[in-house]
Amino acid sequence: MSIATTNPATGQVLKTYDPMSDEQVDAAIERADLAFRQLHGTTIAERGRWLIAAAELLEAERDETARLMTTEMGKTYAAARAEVTKCAAACRFYAAKAPEMLADEPADAGAVKAKRAYVRYQPIGPVLAVMPWNFPLWQVMRFAAPALMAGNTGLLKHASNVPQAALYLEDLFRRAGFPEGAFTTLLVGSEAVDRILSDPRVRAATLTGSEVAGRSIARIAGRELKKTVLELGGSDPFVVMPSADLDRAAEVATTARCQNNGQSCIAAKRFIVHTDVFDAFAEKFTTRMAGLTVGDPMDEGTDVGPLATDRGRDEVHAQVRDAVDKGARVLCGGELPSGDGWYYPPTVVTDLRPEMRMWSEEVFGPVAGLFRVSSYEEAIEVANGTHFGLGSNAWTTDPAEQERFATDLDAGNVFLNGMTTSYPQLPFGGVRNSGYGRELSALGMREFCNIKTVWLGEGEAGPGAGAHSE
Repeated sequence: MSIATTNPATGQVLKTYDPMSDEQVDAAIERADLAFRQLHGTTIAERGRWLIAAAELLEAERDETARLMTTEMGKTYAAARAEVTKCAAACRFYAAKAPEMLADEPADAGAVKAKRAYVRYQPIGPVLAVMPWNFPLWQVMRFAAPALMAGNTGLLKHASNVPQAALYLEDLFRRAGFPEGAFTTLLVGSEAVDRILSDPRVRAATLTGSEVAGRSIARIAGRELKKTVLELGGSDPFVVMPSADLDRAAEVATTARCQNNGQSCIAAKRFIVHTDVFDAFAEKFTTRMAGLTVGDPMDEGTDVGPLATDRGRDEVHAQVRDAVDKGARVLCGGELPSGDGWYYPPTVVTDLRPEMRMWSEEVFGPVAGLFRVSSYEEAIEVANGTHFGLGSNAWTTDPAEQERFATDLDAGNVFLNGMTTSYPQLPFGGVRNSGYGRELSALGMREFCNIKTVWLGEGEAGPGAGAHSE
């Protein structure tokens, strides 16, 4: 199994790592378990100070850390800097809000015949995080910041092509003041996950990744009766109705499709446009897509860098060629460039049909599919006509339509007249084959808490004194 940093812009292997032995993994799990017991004796205020220290380190090291991400997985340097900044902001958010999010919640004591009744949120222990390469820091931080603030410890199995980012995160939390073992990177392949998650010291798992990987984790966790949060793929619709501001919609559509070089679960992928404005939108959108600059991700003028892996680029091109071979039209892009690096041009494909792979599959690259619809009802039918349900977008200035979209789009996130994104303040996750559970916000923090009911009686008539159990 290869654990290595390979620069997607050149194909050059920069650094390789030996995978950890079973003995090393066992020792790491033991340290995580011991650190959990140590964290149990700390206060939220102490953990908040450590998280603020992590934010300060991220801010001080932003440029260096961004360069590491760019050379490791190909995102543009500007996008990498923004990712580091977002991670620091999340640390500050949870440091400030955790006392409120984790505070005891009083219940109606009289209704349950108690002197006092409340809900308490307590950590559960070491949590395994299986994370992808596309946002090497942010995907991890949105789990790690709330989990550590709650008093849990983290075991990170990162994607095998971003080992340097994974090791940086372990070092970051150690330097910030968290106890040894509170956050540990496991340099292992996917074949080790079953053994790790089966360890009784590991209490839960979270995964961001493919549907296949999610099903694998769910099988193991189900067998072991362990809590999971799964954030899987998406084929997000971007619906444009006649009342939309077409210039603004086309501008945001371009960013929404090509953010992170098109490699985002919540990138808009299926552009569903009402026939009344289809031609106008298609022209504006295609012009913007064709005008993007593809090149060296370290160059400030680059809009789209290389895809992270050669296999990923081959898969994207195969999906485009499948559509073309079955009658689709390419409005721009669609050809493999020559030269070094795993680049793929921004591409727009139209005249799609159900038998084409692009109709139902997630396309993980800068490729947009255009769909023409003649009514609101048809737009909803096409938008929901997938087994995914992560994010969704709709563009309309009609208030009644906005309310209908908010209700009718079958997804975990609905963004109206804007691009789907994640915020620490809002819960994030999907439905159907896009996973279950939520990250971020108070809901994300509480996913890995024991939500404990506490009932305090008067010492006279309470449960056990003539009350019916359950």
